[in-house]
Amino acid sequence: MPDFVKAYVRFVDSISFYIGIFAMYLVFAMIGILFYMTFMKVFFLPANWTVEMAQFVMVAYYLLGGAYTLRENEHVRMDLIYGGMPVRRKAQTDLITSVALIFFLVMLLIGGIASTWYAFKYGERSFSAWRPYMLPVKMVMTFGIFLTLLQAVAIFFKDLATVRGEKLS
Repeated sequence: MPDFVKAYVRFVDSISFYIGIFAMYLVFAMIGILFYMTFMKVFFLPANWTVEMAQFVMVAYYLLGGAYTLRENEHVRMDLIYGGMPVRRKAQTDLITSVALIFFLVMLLIGGIASTWYAFKYGERSFSAWRPYMLPVKMVMTFGIFLTLLQAVAIFFKDLATVRGEKLS
């Protein structure tokens, strides 16, 4: 594989790793928000922002962790047939499914960009009583999808190298 492909894979793997580690800690932020919500609901007046804020943190956790999950090969797959295949056959199968994944992520990214642009252009706000601006969560959403797309392309290159019998890293 060319050196620029190797550099791309190393760079994307590195970015996915660090952002994935950051995303892991968002679970603790969400737990803190939900604990605060429970405490306030039981002993005082409930805060109207907590449920929606927990949802926003969950969106960030889920979408920023997507690239890390792909990088670590921890995503869901049907291993009934796939698990018994030799490494090279697995890579060939992954090449085919990677094309579908990349297409899906490109479509998601196009929708995410359009949704983020709409939120920016019109100052979109949530319909809840709290009425937060939607731009920050939509920017995180779009960034997470973009990062997952970059990682999917990196995995495509890794599988291509495996099919060719080359080492990429």
